[in-house]
Amino acid sequence: MQKQLIECVPNFSEGRDKEVIKAITDAIENAQSATGQTVSLLDVDPGEATNRTVVTFVGEPSAVMEAAFQGIKKAAELIDMRNHHGAHPRMGATDVCPLIPVSGISLEECAKLSRELAARVAEELGIPVYCYEAAAFTPERKNLAVCRRGEYEALPEKMDSEHESPDFGNRPFDEAAARTGATTIGARDFLIAVNFNLNTTSTRRANAIAFDVREKGRPQREGGKPNGKPMKDESGKTIMIPGTLKGTKAIGWFIPEYGVAQVSMNITDMATTPLHVAFDEVSRAAAARGVRVTGTEIVGLVPKRALIEAGRYFLHKQQRSTGLPDEEILRIADKSMGLSELKPFIPREKVIEYLILNKDTEAKKLTDMTLTAFADETASESPAPGGGSIAAYMGALGAALGTMVANLSAHKAGWDERWEEFSNYADGGRMLIDRLIALVDEDTAAFNRIMAVFSMPKSTDEEKAARAEALEAATLYATEVPLNTMKTAFEAFELLEAMAKEGNPASVSDAGVGALAARSAVLGAQLNVKINAAGLKDRARAEALCDEADEIATLANLREQEILSIVNSKIG
Repeated sequence: MQKQLIECVPNFSEGRDKEVIKAITDAIENAQSATGQTVSLLDVDPGEATNRTVVTFVGEPSAVMEAAFQGIKKAAELIDMRNHHGAHPRMGATDVCPLIPVSGISLEECAKLSRELAARVAEELGIPVYCYEAAAFTPERKNLAVCRRGEYEALPEKMDSEHESPDFGNRPFDEAAARTGATTIGARDFLIAVNFNLNTTSTRRANAIAFDVREKGRPQREGGKPNGKPMKDESGKTIMIPGTLKGTKAIGWFIPEYGVAQVSMNITDMATTPLHVAFDEVSRAAAARGVRVTGTEIVGLVPKRALIEAGRYFLHKQQRSTGLPDEEILRIADKSMGLSELKPFIPREKVIEYLILNKDTEAKKLTDMTLTAFADETASESPAPGGGSIAAYMGALGAALGTMVANLSAHKAGWDERWEEFSNYADGGRMLIDRLIALVDEDTAAFNRIMAVFSMPKSTDEEKAARAEALEAATLYATEVPLNTMKTAFEAFELLEAMAKEGNPASVSDAGVGALAARSAVLGAQLNVKINAAGLKDRARAEALCDEADEIATLANLREQEILSIVNSKIG
């Protein structure tokens, strides 16, 4: 069963006092669920001008619930909203606290948990709570702006109103409520918080651009004049002119610490409005008003796919191959959108998948090692990594050489009209590399699974039967993994043949070396299929696996010779 993981991104109304921020994050990190589980603190992003800190942590549901409660509790103790001032809209010491499904849990389940958290916060801490997004009790309150209408200053009126009172913890606006303000708790999908930097100090210009693009748009005014009276419909509601970007919210502000105005945006629907689309559209709207976007500031964390999509988009606009390693694509995204304008953008510190992986993985992967460390680990007394992992890595190198030729061909002078053809080849090669790299560690994991069986007890007949069953399953898995390596490495021949025939002639020898590596990967993995299949008690299954491996190996020998013949004929 897939492990349940939730991300929580509370926003606290303190971005200047480091001691207060540290006390809150310590409370989050030190919180433990009833079963002793804790969360992983991924990011702490304070803003001086906004006087607000965005904290990101991840963990299993019970741990996240407890950590969120303890963070809200500590913020209520240390932050006095009566003294709070900042550029960002706010309503409470903990202004907003969303739960976000990461894996093994649905948005609906997170919504239920967020309501439970809201009820506990109101009951135990006495803090008024509004529920928003997926946890909202009414359609209107799905919108955070509706819950936060009038901000902190409007709370006395709202808490005395039948229609605008909090969902939990409603009471007269007393001294305690004045100190903590109100909190908004809910559940939502991933949201990208981003600020687009402008070459102006004008908040008016920034707001105008924000109104041009945000989904809500701007009020329609009489006579179409900026200072005209807002027009109303028959029901008395203000008529809005929608902006150009659906799934976005935006405002304009000036940030003294940077000396620039920004369009501050929340992208609430990445599928409808990807990050790069928002960047281009804000740039267009800014240019129409004589302003230029000079860079982009990511607030908190960002999903990796948003940056990869952006990098590939800008490469495509340049008619460059997109079959590049993720690191290079992320660098293109950084340079294209100016992610490092205000401070260095470090993917390992800002991309949520990298942070979850780093926090969640105790043992270092083989594929994270340097070439020298990998060779030394292979040469050590430990039986793993062994031939299966090496075969997978040889396959990855073979696919990598084919991908390299495709990338070089896509950028070859005089071949501009063929760039997309070779980019598609490179994309396919990139996928093969990733699959084979994963098999490097999977082969070692399969061996370790067999070793783990030998530590199982075998004192009783039941224990012996369980041990034998586990050994058969582990041995079958250890046979199927190298067979998968054979199949995946064999797929590289199609790419390598195409590059030998059609690719940059100056790199034809690289396609040949790739074919040699792919064949070695297939034959090396075949040896692992055979030796592991020998340990299977199900002989019919073992013979079927070996027969399939023999067939792939025979075809690999033929494919290698065909490609080498093409290569040698071109080398002459």
